Amino acid sequence: MQNNKVKIINKEVLSSNWYTLRKITYDYLKKDGTWQTQSREAYDRGNGAAIMLYNSSLKTVILTRQFRMPTFINGNADGLLIEVCAGLLDKDNPEDCIKRETEEETGYKINSVKKIMEVYMSPGSVTEMLYFFIAEYSHAMKLAEGGGVAQEQEEIDVLEMHIENALQMIDTGEIKDAKTIMLLQYLRLKHIL
Repeated sequence: MQNNKVKIINKEVLSSNWYTLRKITYDYLKKDGTWQTQSREAYDRGNGAAIMLYNSSLKTVILTRQFRMPTFINGNADGLLIEVCAGLLDKDNPEDCIKRETEEETGYKINSVKKIMEVYMSPGSVTEMLYFFIAEYSHAMKLAEGGGVAQEQEEIDVLEMHIENALQMIDTGEIKDAKTIMLLQYLRLKHIL
């Protein structure tokens, strides 16, 4: 990728154990008209999708809880994180991905989703674009227990809670996941719940 302000000089793969970490050296045209050589590392794990399932009549949401190693090594005592259902696209389009992930993680089969935004979650170091969705659920849509896919080493708890409890958990620090906070606040700001 080139444009008139950025010229890629070199791309070096530093690691490709799980996803790909690259060191990119490039020339950048500054506002004063001079070129400056810079170097950054970028982690490419592909794009993803996240969804907030909500029930209008019950005023509830479906969240998940699972172990997240990066949070554990950064001070989360048990490593468990409460978050919305999410996953990597794996060459699917975002809508098909999030429907698949919803069924795998929560056990709910949803037919209709609404895309609300596309977000770079950590643009200083990660290439990922995250597609945000919402969808209404009912207990009749629950086809399985959920919990994730064993071959993907997932062990996911499915949590159903009142929207007020979920919002309170942001204040208490029990919910610290950015995508979850954004989607909970979206429901409130748009007067959905």
